Amino acid sequence: MNDEPFATKRPGAYAPSEGRLASRFRRMNVMMFAAAFLIMAVVMAVLLNNAVSRISSAYSEQFAVSSADALSAHVDKELGLIALAARAYEVVEWLADEGDENKKALAVDKMLSIVKELYSYNLYLVFGESLNNYRIWADSVTGNILHVGVLERGNPQDEWYYDLLESEEGALLSIGIDHELQRKRLWLDYSVEREGVQLGAISTGLEFSHMAGELFSQYETSNMRGLIVDEAGIVHMDSDLMDDGDFLFGDFAPRIDEVFSDPKILGAIKQNLGVGAGNAEGSGRHAVVRVHSGPYRNVTITPIRSTGWSLVILSGSTSFFSVSYFIPILGIMLLLLLTVALVTSAANYRLIFLPLGKLDKSLASLRYSLEGRISGTERDDELGALSRTIQDLFTKANVDGLTGIYNRRFMENNLEQIMGMLSRLNGYLSVLMLDIDYFKKYNDMYGHDQGDECLKSVAQALALTVTRSSDFIARYGGEEFLVVLTNTDVDGALVVAEKLLENVRALEIPHADSTVAPFVTVSIGGATDRVVYGQKWEEYVKRADEALYVSKQTGRNKITFSKQNGQNGQNGGQNGQNGGK
Repeated sequence: MNDEPFATKRPGAYAPSEGRLASRFRRMNVMMFAAAFLIMAVVMAVLLNNAVSRISSAYSEQFAVSSADALSAHVDKELGLIALAARAYEVVEWLADEGDENKKALAVDKMLSIVKELYSYNLYLVFGESLNNYRIWADSVTGNILHVGVLERGNPQDEWYYDLLESEEGALLSIGIDHELQRKRLWLDYSVEREGVQLGAISTGLEFSHMAGELFSQYETSNMRGLIVDEAGIVHMDSDLMDDGDFLFGDFAPRIDEVFSDPKILGAIKQNLGVGAGNAEGSGRHAVVRVHSGPYRNVTITPIRSTGWSLVILSGSTSFFSVSYFIPILGIMLLLLLTVALVTSAANYRLIFLPLGKLDKSLASLRYSLEGRISGTERDDELGALSRTIQDLFTKANVDGLTGIYNRRFMENNLEQIMGMLSRLNGYLSVLMLDIDYFKKYNDMYGHDQGDECLKSVAQALALTVTRSSDFIARYGGEEFLVVLTNTDVDGALVVAEKLLENVRALEIPHADSTVAPFVTVSIGGATDRVVYGQKWEEYVKRADEALYVSKQTGRNKITFSKQNGQNGQNGGQNGQNGGK
C-alpha cells in the first residue's frame, strides 16, 4: 500500500459541467450524418427496392454455407486433436498402467501439448479399469491434474462413457452439460484402444455457446435468425436465445415444433433436416426455401459436416445486401461512407472511448487494491464528474474513515471472491485476526483522541507489512484487524504474523497500563487451510477469532494458529521479549 492512505486523497471542489461532451458529440454526429443521409437517400431509394430483394436469397445461402463450414472446421479440428491424443503412445501406455508415475508424467506432457490447441483448453481422461476420471487443462502439471471422480453405471452424468463402450464407431458426438464447469458443451468422446482392447477414453467439449456465439454475433437484425438443429428436430442453439442462461448453460433443449408454429417454416425445416448422426460428410440436404411468414422470406438449411446437425438461417427480404449491385455509384458512396466513418470513429474514440477505456482500466486496478487512482478526475465534463463520483463512492464504501485501510465491507466482498478463485485452484488461504492488547485500558488512561491516533499508527504499521498485491488488511471492528493472505500456507502466514508483531512493537507507543509490555502490542490468531468448493469465508474468520482468543488467554503479544480440523492449536507462540516460537 502507499504510505498515504487512499481515504485521505479527496478530489477538490467540483461544479457540475454543462454537458459539453454530450453536446459536442451530438452536434458533430448530427451534422455529418444529416449530410451523408441526404445524399445517400436519393441514390439508395432508387436501387434498394429492387436490388435487395434479388440478392437476399443468394446472400442468405452464401452466409449459411460459410457459417456451416466454419462450425464444421471447429468440430473437425477438435476431432483431429482428440484422436491424436487417443492414439499417442504415451497416453496408451499410461492408460494401461495407471499407477506408473513415469508413464503418467510422459502422458501428461503429451496431452498438454495437445490441450493448448483445443478450443476449450481442457480434456477429460477416463481409465477403463479403475473408472477414474481426470481433467487436464492448459496450466496443468503432472502433480495437479484434477481427479474429477469415479464413473458409475447408472449415473446419468457418466452414461456417455458406457455409450462409447457400446458404440462401434469408437467416437461419439453429443450435446451435454459439463457439470464440473457448469457449461453446455459439444462433447467429442474418443475411445482409447490397444490391440483391440479398450483401455479407456478421452473426451473434450467445445464451448458450444461461445462457438455458436461467434457465428451468430455476425449479425443483429430483427428479421433474421440462426439455429442449429439435429436430425431429431432438437434445437441446440438459437440466436434469439443467446442471452438466455437456461438455454446456454442448462439442459433446456426445445424441439423445433416448440420454437415455430408456422406450418410453412416447420415444413421447410423438417423436410430438409439431416438423418444419421456421425456421417463425416453430413447427411442433411442443402436447400434454400422461399417462405412468406412474418418477417421471414427465406429459409436456408445447410448440413454441418462431422455431425448430424443442420444450420438453419431464416432471413427477411432486407437481411442481406451486396455492394456489387451498386457498382456505378459504389465509388462515390464508399468515399463518403469512409470519410464519415473515419471522422466519426476518430471523434468517438477521442471524446468517449479513450477516456472510458482509461477509466475502466483504473477501476479494474482498484478492484482488489487501494493503490492507484481513478482516471479522468481532472476532466471538466461528464466523464470527469463520473470519475470523481466513483472515486468518492469507492472510498466511502471500501475504506475505513479513521485508519485509511480497507473496511469490513470490502473484506467480506473480496473474501467471497477470493474463496471462489482458490477453490478452483485448490489453493491455500490464511486469515490473521489481530487485536490491540488492553486497548480499553489505553483509552481509559490516554483518552479516546489518543486512542484514535493509536489505531491509525497500528493500522499503518500493519499496512506497510502486508505488501503483496494479492493480500490485504482490513479493520474488522473496534481495535480488531483482519489480514487476508492468498496462496499462503501456515509457514508463510507465520512469517507475516511475526513481522506484524515486530512492526507494532517497533512503534513503541507507550502503554503504562498494559501488563504485557510498557508499549502497545497486539495478539494474533490465525487460520490456514486449502479452500474447497462450497466452503464459506466465515469459517476462516471464526477459526482465526478462536485462535486469537487463545492468544489473549495465554499471555497476549503472541501468535496462535488453529489446526486444520478446526480445533485451536498454538503453532507459533511469540512473546515480546525473545521473539521465539
